[in-house]
This record gives sequence, C-alpha cells and structure tokens, in this order.
Amino acid sequence: MKFKINRTTEIMKKFLLPAAVALSCTFSACKHDTQSHGEHHKAEQDSSAHSHGKANEYMHQSNLDELVERFESPERDAYQQPQKVMEYLGDISSEKIMDLGAGTGYFTFKLADAGAEVIAADVDDKFQQYIKHKKKELNYSDDQISLRKIPYDDPLLETGEVDKVLLVNTYHHIENRVDYFAKVLKGLSDGGELIIIDFIEGDLPVGPPADHKVDKSDIIEELKKAGFTNFDVNDDLLEYQFIIKTN
Repeated sequence: MKFKINRTTEIMKKFLLPAAVALSCTFSACKHDTQSHGEHHKAEQDSSAHSHGKANEYMHQSNLDELVERFESPERDAYQQPQKVMEYLGDISSEKIMDLGAGTGYFTFKLADAGAEVIAADVDDKFQQYIKHKKKELNYSDDQISLRKIPYDDPLLETGEVDKVLLVNTYHHIENRVDYFAKVLKGLSDGGELIIIDFIEGDLPVGPPADHKVDKSDIIEELKKAGFTNFDVNDDLLEYQFIIKTN
C-alpha cells in the first residue's frame, strides 16, 4: 500500500501545526567524574536543560511542512535504508513493538506491513493525529497499529508489554535517560530488545548538528545504568548511523 503524495500533503496541512515535533529535545550524555551523587545528579539535570534548549531551537528553525517533508522524504529513504533496517530486525510477524518517538510513522507502517502489532508512541498530539488519519486512509486495523500519547518522562509501558522498542533518531531527545530507559526495560518481555538507531558523531550531510549527538559509548554507559546488560553494536549497516541492540 502506498500513500499518495498529494494526499500526504493534504493531511500535513490539515493536521500538523508548528508546535509538533517528535519527542521533546533534551539532554546530552551523562559524564563520569568525582562529584558527589547529589552534585553529579544536578550536573546531569543542568546538562539536560542545556541540550533540550539547543535541540528545540534547532528543530524550530524549520516549519512543520518542512519537518514532515524531511521525515518522509526520498532523501531520508536514501540514508535511512529502511529495507535494510527491516531485514536487520528479522521476522517480527508475531511481535508487539513500540515505535518510540514515532513522529509521522515512518517506521510504524513498515513494521505493521511486516506483520507486527505496533504501538505508535509520541508526545505530540498532531503527529498522533497524522498517524491516526493515515491509518484510517490506508485501512490499518487497531490490531495492526495503536496510538499512544506519552508524556516526556515515561514511555507508559506496562510490565512485559512489548517484545521490542524501536527508537530511531530520537535518543538525544529524551530527558533523564537513565530513569526513562529503566522504564523501557521494565516494559520489555523476557528476551525483549531495545533497538536504537542514531547518527554517528561528527559533521554529516544529514541529521542534527554535531553537538546535539550522543556518542554510542555514552549511550551504552547510560543504558547499563538503566539495567541493560547485553549489547550488540552494528556500525556497518548504515552509512551515517549506528545501531545498538540491547536487552
């Protein structure tokens, strides 16, 4: 099933406002030092607020039509290589997956087409409305795609609710990540996996500015603090992005 370009544009104009962005942009990576626990926690919060402001400012340089076109563009297809990502995920036909920070549903519909039961989770009402309308237009059932409006500090997962959580180009937007991903871990079933896809460090022709990114080694350290123990890192599948799979 394909969503016609003129219909997509119509939906964008009808349902999306300039306030709509994917998950709220927040803080940069945790740093280890010799501060006391309280001082260290405060430093992390300060860093979070600083990064949040920078990322929000960057996002709001574009209007909503520009943002949606960027999320759904052929240019994104070229670097995101969704076919390769879906092959990497393997057989998901019997799985329940949360697309965390779903935005316009770039991966939501691909996951559903592969047979997964997908929760499209985002903090923004307008992106949720966009997915809801597209879902209706393309005749996806509630068993295939459900919508979940989430707050900034909680994925709202029940214990053991999903088999996978997919997080694409969103990690650096999450606030208080150690606490947040502890909740994600609790929401995974036995043997369930968190898959993070995000941009490598440095200046690239795609993705956010270099100072908004989180190095994959820092991501792994944060996820270890959240309780994740097993890590598989893929640097070869995508040109500009790494993949971290963990449980």
